[in-house]
Amino acid sequence: MRILPIIKYRNVWFVLSGLLVAASVTALLLFPLRLGIDFTGGSLLELSFGGEPPTTAEMRDLLSEEGYGDVMVQPVGESGMLIRLPSLDEETHQGLLSTIAASHEGVEELRFESIGPAIGAELRQKAQWSLVLVLIAIAVYVAYAFRKVSRPVASWKYGLITLIAALLHDVLIPLGVFAVLGRVLLVEINSAFIAAMLTILGFSVHDTIVVFDRIRENLLKTGGTFEEIVERSVNETLARSINTTITTLLPLFAIYAWGGETLKYFALALIVGLVAGTYSSIFLASPLLVVFKRRSSR
Repeated sequence: MRILPIIKYRNVWFVLSGLLVAASVTALLLFPLRLGIDFTGGSLLELSFGGEPPTTAEMRDLLSEEGYGDVMVQPVGESGMLIRLPSLDEETHQGLLSTIAASHEGVEELRFESIGPAIGAELRQKAQWSLVLVLIAIAVYVAYAFRKVSRPVASWKYGLITLIAALLHDVLIPLGVFAVLGRVLLVEINSAFIAAMLTILGFSVHDTIVVFDRIRENLLKTGGTFEEIVERSVNETLARSINTTITTLLPLFAIYAWGGETLKYFALALIVGLVAGTYSSIFLASPLLVVFKRRSSR
């Protein structure tokens, strides 16, 4: 089998990862994430217009006349529109819908969601805790799974490297992408986005553990320097990692293209995260093992 020099050129992969992470952090600092109504409270109204849809300015003017000054209006496709407003009760919701229908023919309501601010704050807190607990569980599990492989790299370092790859790379990059999308296209993050992040963490950790497990097997069965063993192990699992990612991405691309507005950005978050996760398991996590080993030897 031909061995690709992945570990040999690890500094190239580190620089590329560093640039992507730096760009993501910069995007998050410049363009804070836009939180959806799941986390802030409010109402979301999705409309479809049978005739010529109004412009965003016309819709804002209409809503302003009704007393809704702080609204977000976003076109969807050729004849749709998303409107985010303060939390509405059912009577107010129906009254607003009647007002819009009186001004524009062929109005059809596709979706209406309303969440109070207290529930939104509770969901936001639970989402934060779920991410923290998952990360802690990942580190503990990986350290435990590799407890018998204490040389030449301590087992806890496998868990630390998995966390670095999963959190500082595979999660930060989708967050940076959505920070830019929030600025340019007014894309908001909601509970579905958090579900996508947790799925990405699971996929990334699974992919990394497969590579680490092959390294563990080769450490016990084959000879050579630690760097040579890691290089061989990464190459042995390379085709599997790429094939698994491609077969997972194909349905996600279909969901992104034809799944509708509700699932579109959920699928996009998974696409970006899965690509980042596959890259990190091959080009980041395993090379970091070699770096940790060299530093511990010194």
